[in-house]
Amino acid sequence: MSQNGIPTGGGKILHRIGIGGLALIWSLPFGVLGMWSLTQSWYFPDGWPRVWSLKGWQQLLSSGSQVGPSFGQSLTIALTTTLLALLLGIPVGRVLGKQLVPAWMRLILLMPIITSPLPVLMGLQAVLIHLRLQGTLLGVVLVHLIPVIPYMALVMGSVFSRFDFGYEAQARSLGADPWQVWWQVTLPLILPGMAIGAVFAFLISWNEFLLTFFVGGGRVLTLPMLLYGLLQGGNNTSVATVAILSLLPGWLALLGVSVCLGQAVGVSPTDLKEGGS
Repeated sequence: MSQNGIPTGGGKILHRIGIGGLALIWSLPFGVLGMWSLTQSWYFPDGWPRVWSLKGWQQLLSSGSQVGPSFGQSLTIALTTTLLALLLGIPVGRVLGKQLVPAWMRLILLMPIITSPLPVLMGLQAVLIHLRLQGTLLGVVLVHLIPVIPYMALVMGSVFSRFDFGYEAQARSLGADPWQVWWQVTLPLILPGMAIGAVFAFLISWNEFLLTFFVGGGRVLTLPMLLYGLLQGGNNTSVATVAILSLLPGWLALLGVSVCLGQAVGVSPTDLKEGGS
């Protein structure tokens, strides 16, 4: 039974069992990865590793490892892509949320994520070769923007569709210049949406393999490309350690967004009015 949507008695117990079961299922793959990263050998049908070792982590942290450079390049590409996506996606989202945009324009915006990437890559590769951006960090960032911007624009369009532009008008009537309107009124109100869009952008760019492989030409080594190469080698310990490392930025990004959203909950329109005045 439940009261006002809140489980009580036996329902509460079942509710907790369900949440615990989902948490177990969700954490199981990561637990297996953690075990693989701490073992030297683990063969079927053994249910538990026979030999434990830190060799995988020692190799990962060694001076000759490619993990450090590839991690740095992945982080640089993902952060740059996220920043550019915010700069482009916010104005596009404002137009989508404020004005009635024809359906065909929305379709064009979604084309990069509903079209097979291979034909798009073939055309883009020729353009990037002419611009001498093939195999460069900038070229990889530009192609990462292709699937990222539609997500960012759609998220920000949803944010601006519920945005009350009267706050901006009120701030301008009180003498605020455009920068003050943006910094003191608009930004605090759209910050939760920006944070969500930024996480989408970061995770898409961070985990992108196909675009990086084609445009990077093997000269731009990112963590997903290194992980793919390790998968071909069959060393499960190395694969597990790099896979765990590749998960950390996404978890940290989600944690940062949770903190950001928690702080944004405390912002009220009254506070914004007082700040604008």
